[in-house]
Amino acid sequence: MPEDSEDPAPKAEGSVPRAEDPAPKAEDPAPKAKVGRPARLSRESIVTAADRLLRTAGPESLSMRRLAKELGSTPMALYHHVRDKDELLLLLMEAHAEQIPPLEFSDDPRQRLLEVACMLYEQLAARPWIVEVLAGDALIVPSAMPLVETIMAAAVDCGATPEQSVDVYRTLWYYIVGALILRTSRERRKSRPDSPFDRDEALTHLTADGDLPTLAAVADRWDELTARDTHRAGITALVNGLLPPKSVR
Repeated sequence: MPEDSEDPAPKAEGSVPRAEDPAPKAEDPAPKAKVGRPARLSRESIVTAADRLLRTAGPESLSMRRLAKELGSTPMALYHHVRDKDELLLLLMEAHAEQIPPLEFSDDPRQRLLEVACMLYEQLAARPWIVEVLAGDALIVPSAMPLVETIMAAAVDCGATPEQSVDVYRTLWYYIVGALILRTSRERRKSRPDSPFDRDEALTHLTADGDLPTLAAVADRWDELTARDTHRAGITALVNGLLPPKSVR
């Protein structure tokens, strides 16, 4: 038999070449970004987005339609997780109430009442949108009820009746909400200098020999004086006026 030749055997005309050494494949194209459904909705993601919207745009901006747009979804999809806007607001306030760290208050009931009321003011001051929502007095936040209990119990320990303790709580609550709403309104007014009513302009025309001499004496410092943080002094004055006087031993 003739020796095998190292050269390959001649290929028959029209034959299909063998794929012993296939040509290198072209590199696969980069994977395409997935296009499809948005991130899956959950009650937690809805609450987080609503909180972000409230902090940046205020409570008047919150609607299920606007929130759905922020989440890249539809209002109907949101309603599978929250019943309505009121339930969403309640969930938001519950989430914030649960973030309040447990605090140790004074054993003295009068001092304890002052500490709780001041803490409540300061917590709400950091989240002014909550104040505007609660001003309607329609929503009750279960997680905040222990604070109400602490205020009322402290008032009773100071000599108030349970009925009077309700008055103590409500008066303090109205002061806190009113003070914070006015503060928020003042800050918004500063950001809108074209307000149709300019209080500063009205104060400028006051004179010491006019009809309002006391106002005139502080007119040039009105913004400075009214911007002072006096909530602790105000709450202390309210508590001292609402509670029975300390017994003298």
